[in-house]
Amino acid sequence: MPTMVKINGSPTQPSKTGILINAIGDAVAGKMAIKSETITLSEVAPEIMCGLTRPDVTKAGEQLLQLAERADLLVIGTPVYRAAYTGVLKHFFDLVDRDAMRNRKAIVCATGGSSMHALVIEHQLRPLMGFFAVQTVTTGLYGLSEDFADGAVASPSLKDRIERAASEAVEILTSSIVRRPQLVQ
Repeated sequence: MPTMVKINGSPTQPSKTGILINAIGDAVAGKMAIKSETITLSEVAPEIMCGLTRPDVTKAGEQLLQLAERADLLVIGTPVYRAAYTGVLKHFFDLVDRDAMRNRKAIVCATGGSSMHALVIEHQLRPLMGFFAVQTVTTGLYGLSEDFADGAVASPSLKDRIERAASEAVEILTSSIVRRPQLVQ
């Protein structure tokens, strides 16, 4: 069974970013059988932020990094902070092994208070994934404050885009799983 790891780059909880990545994860899980894990960086920051290099992180931090490196699908979300993704998300990816991420698949998303920051997906998150040779789905997701209500995605247009991104993810996942060579045991 393929695995999905949702990475919530928000430094606070609860967060609209968490709501968005969970909605994306639910949409993917509604389209295919997939094992899902979540890394909420606001909760595990001490495990990751305790070191500048990978050998300096805690054992739990190392396990989280490996979890992301082994995922078939990543759902990466961040609130926009000072026109960029958060520092805690940046530091997490500073520690991830570049070669281990090669050929992973991802859905990238962000949340913010203004539509003026929506290009963070194209100008920062996709290039970050490109550095790691991670294939992103075509549809990027950006949620404004008014797209959320009562702890859920409320906007019909954002819900439609979530469904489209989930379908794209399932398509690239299933095509890559079919092509994946079988290990001889």
